[in-house]
Amino acid sequence: MRRLHSLLGIIPVGLFLTQHLVVNHFATRGEEAFNKATHFMESLPFVLLLEIFVIYIPLLFHAFYGIYIAFTVKYNPNRYGTLRNWLFILQRFTGIFLVVFIAWHIFETRFQKAIGAKEVNFNMMNEILSNPWMLAFYIVGVVSATFHLANGIWSFLISWGITQSPKSQRISTYVTLVIFLALSVVGVQALLAFV
Repeated sequence: MRRLHSLLGIIPVGLFLTQHLVVNHFATRGEEAFNKATHFMESLPFVLLLEIFVIYIPLLFHAFYGIYIAFTVKYNPNRYGTLRNWLFILQRFTGIFLVVFIAWHIFETRFQKAIGAKEVNFNMMNEILSNPWMLAFYIVGVVSATFHLANGIWSFLISWGITQSPKSQRISTYVTLVIFLALSVVGVQALLAFV
C-alpha cells in the first residue's frame, strides 16, 4: 500500500500538480493568456472522466492513506536529529495541511463552477487572491505542495529501489531541491500575477 501511495503521489498527482502550476503560470503573461490556457484545458475531450479517474480518485487515495501514515508513524527527530528526519516530519505536516488547502481550493474554484456560481478564470483568481490572508494561504499551500512533491520524489526513489547507495541518495537530494525551488517559483509567480 505504501508503494502504491508513493507511486500515485508522483504519477498522476505530481504530474497534475506540475501541469496545474504551468497552466497557472500563464497568468504572468496576462489575463487573456491565462483564460486561453484554462479554456484549452477545460475543452479537452472526456475532461470530467479525466478529472475523476486521473486526478480525484488517485488524490483521494493518496490523501487518506497519507493521513493514516501521518497519524500512525513514529517520529524520532529528537533521538536522531538529522535533516532527513526533519524532512520526514515536514512531509507529514505538509500532507495534513494540503488536505485542507486542496479541499478549500477545489471548493473555491471547481465546486463554484459546478454549481454555476462562477467561471474559473483570471477574474475568479484575482477576486480570491485580492484578500491578503487568502494570498498568504495560497502561497503557503503552493510551497507546501511543491515541497511535498519534491520530498515525495526523494522517498519514492528509495522505496522503489532506484536510489540505494548513499551517493545516489545525496544526488537525488540536490535534484529534488532544484525541483522544489523551480516549482515554487513558478507557483508563487503565478499567484502574484493574479493580484
